[in-house]
Amino acid sequence: MFITYDMVRQSQEIRTYITQADQSLSALGFTEHSFAHVTRCAEYAARILEQLGYPERDRELARIAGYMHDIGNVVNRHDHAQTGAVMAFRILDNMGMDPADVAAVITAIGHHDDPTAFPVNPVAAALILADKTDVRRSRVRNKDPHSFDIHDRVNYAAERSELGLDPEQRTVTLSLSINTEFCAVMDYFEIFLERMLLCRRAAERLGLTFKLDINGLALL
Repeated sequence: MFITYDMVRQSQEIRTYITQADQSLSALGFTEHSFAHVTRCAEYAARILEQLGYPERDRELARIAGYMHDIGNVVNRHDHAQTGAVMAFRILDNMGMDPADVAAVITAIGHHDDPTAFPVNPVAAALILADKTDVRRSRVRNKDPHSFDIHDRVNYAAERSELGLDPEQRTVTLSLSINTEFCAVMDYFEIFLERMLLCRRAAERLGLTFKLDINGLALL
């Protein structure tokens, strides 16, 4: 049975896990990981594959993986990629998804988190790019700039964030406008260098070159 993105989004079970996972991360002081984040990941991952000419099936699986990729946080932040992949297997299998499609989704989810991430296939590569480039002010929950930690400062300083793909030049570029009153450019690299290198590997898996532009300066 071909399970669609719309079917996944309408699942109250999945929505419950996303909501509870985000509540746990909020209690731990992490940035927003709720529907705004997962929906953005779903849409961006699919858009990347669409612009590169991948078939609709791959794009739909990328949407599903993007939407479900953080449900493992309902168990614990640590190893949430692997936990989430196991949870997604149970959910999607019970929904009647074809095993090959289940495998593609859980592979992407299981390989998306920084310490163990790797773009093992195009769906995983697209998810990594969509997830790791979601830097924006609206993800910051803390409303007091005086008590920001470095993660809060970096996200709050991001006044504009855009991921653009040029199929002809074979480049994918994260363009950021950072307010340096809140965060120095070096702070961004302190927090996100590992993620940017992971984005480079993900881009290479898709035959692209990853570029980073901050305040009009090409830094990668």
